[in-house]
Amino acid sequence: MNWMGNLQQLGRSLMMPTITLPVAAILLRLGTLPWDRIHMPRVGEILLLCGTTIFTYLPLIFAVGVALGLTESAGIAGMSALIGHYMFSEATQRYLGDSFQLGVPGGILIGLLAAVIYHRVKHIQLPESIQFFGGPRMVPLLMGLAIFLLILLMIQIGPVLETGMEKLTNFILGLGGFGTFLYGIIHRLLVPSGLHHVFNNFFWFQLGAYNDAEGKPVFGDLPRYFAGDPTAGVYMAGLYPIMMFALPAIALAIIQEAREDLKPKIRTTFLTAAFACFLTGVTEPIEFAFLFVAPYLFFVHAILSGLAMWIAYVLDIHHGFSYSAGAIDYLINLHLSTRGLLLIPIGLAYGIVYYVLFRWAIRRFRIPTPGREEGSQLEEWAGDIPYRSPLILQALGGKENIKSIEACITRLRLTLVNDRQMDVSALRLLGAAGVIRLGGGNVQVVFGTYSELIREEMIKSMRKDIQQVLFSSPMQGRMIPLEEVPDKIFAGKLVGNGVAFFPDKGELVSPVAGKIIHVYPTLHALGIETEHGLQVLLHIGIDTAGLQGKYFTAYVKEGDLVEPGQLLVRFNLQKVKKNCKSLATPMLITNVDMVRSWSFAPYKAVKKGQASVMSVMLKNTATTGVTGGGNAYG
Repeated sequence: MNWMGNLQQLGRSLMMPTITLPVAAILLRLGTLPWDRIHMPRVGEILLLCGTTIFTYLPLIFAVGVALGLTESAGIAGMSALIGHYMFSEATQRYLGDSFQLGVPGGILIGLLAAVIYHRVKHIQLPESIQFFGGPRMVPLLMGLAIFLLILLMIQIGPVLETGMEKLTNFILGLGGFGTFLYGIIHRLLVPSGLHHVFNNFFWFQLGAYNDAEGKPVFGDLPRYFAGDPTAGVYMAGLYPIMMFALPAIALAIIQEAREDLKPKIRTTFLTAAFACFLTGVTEPIEFAFLFVAPYLFFVHAILSGLAMWIAYVLDIHHGFSYSAGAIDYLINLHLSTRGLLLIPIGLAYGIVYYVLFRWAIRRFRIPTPGREEGSQLEEWAGDIPYRSPLILQALGGKENIKSIEACITRLRLTLVNDRQMDVSALRLLGAAGVIRLGGGNVQVVFGTYSELIREEMIKSMRKDIQQVLFSSPMQGRMIPLEEVPDKIFAGKLVGNGVAFFPDKGELVSPVAGKIIHVYPTLHALGIETEHGLQVLLHIGIDTAGLQGKYFTAYVKEGDLVEPGQLLVRFNLQKVKKNCKSLATPMLITNVDMVRSWSFAPYKAVKKGQASVMSVMLKNTATTGVTGGGNAYG
């Protein structure tokens, strides 16, 4: 069983119900305003009631949210979780009393049950006479039976669970500041995998108990904070200095250490990331900028994060948030805090320490953070997302290799048929800050805050009615726009459209699967026809026909079938370079009337056979025929 992959999917599903918490926090804050001064006290009461209601039904919200998140928003799974939670809650309260509360973890358990049942039975077919209850419609029936059995089990083991939870809570809380220190480190180390959502769930929604103003029990550091528990907030307060000050300071350090020619673009990207982190607590765009190039520095960052938690505990600071430790949550929830203003000087001190530390480390260890190496900028190509998403799809192994695809703030979460089919180099070329393998085909590709847009564009490319042809690099070297080829006919796209390459080695390989339809007698050029009828011209160098094949050796002949990466021609790089106008090697589609849209990777260094350098979407083949090949340029 792939535990890491399953936990990744669970962590993703926990995001949906968590989104409701900012709504509760805003309503509660608005409810505390002096409405009685304008003779509208009932408005404040209603706002407080609405905000409190969200926390009251938080376990139910998590039950439905997890069920929907794990079943691709299958409504019948969500409805089954809703019914199941009501049944479970009413029965346990009657037979075990109000003191027994599984809270949010109980809601997650019921959501998991609904999701598991859904996936087990959604394809089951019953005899025709009772098929109405087959497939997904079996879920409510089986869910009712499963909840009945769960209730019987809980009645027996409930008191033991309650005692065990109380002992575990007392042990963790008894660790005091050291416990918050460990929490801060583990929380930060789990962020790259996305499993921090699962880890946080126990601390924020189950740890500790408090009776609210009406005498109802409230569990978890986060709900207790909003219920007015003066001891709550210890597992949230220490995150504010990191998210509001430390990480923005890293962004400033990256900007300052960028090359002067790249600094304007880096400044725009990372000031935006710093501002987003400061306001909302979204940290990944900054953390992933150095995580994969300096993991040891990320470990130091985790230690300092834990230390911030410990400092907040020692100074008796209590502060909480509904979504994340950004300035918006800080201000909205400040009225409930204890000594919350102390987080500002702590954060400023942390910002200075991080800025100095990261500038020193980047320079001392020559860390290739964005802007220090050509093409390392994070999210520099956001405007090209609709054009590069098909290439990203190819780099992931194609649409046949993708079982599921989701986006979570800064990363794509995918389940692949075979993760070995990924081209990690191509993904990095296309803007990925890093790739995380979790086993069982479950991977995460970090693209920053544009991940959701990338996912949407990829889904468009995966439509069955769209035909896409993908091209790999035919040689090792540097890819350039066709307009930069020093030849008016190629640069003017009179022969066809495509890209070109400056080779580093004297080898030409096939960029696509197809049939060799022409090999020039001088061996400097050849043509390939794909199964869709696209005709591809590969032309080694400019004005190389006059070499009469002297420095070229062909490894294919007309009529041969070739695969991507297969060797076509080997040539003497230095001799050809010396005796021709330019080594620029165009890769063209000559029958451009078949193409509906084009996608090109960044014009940078590429490896021989590297996937995802060019992609084309074809027009409807029912109305567009295969045209004959024109005369290639010599």
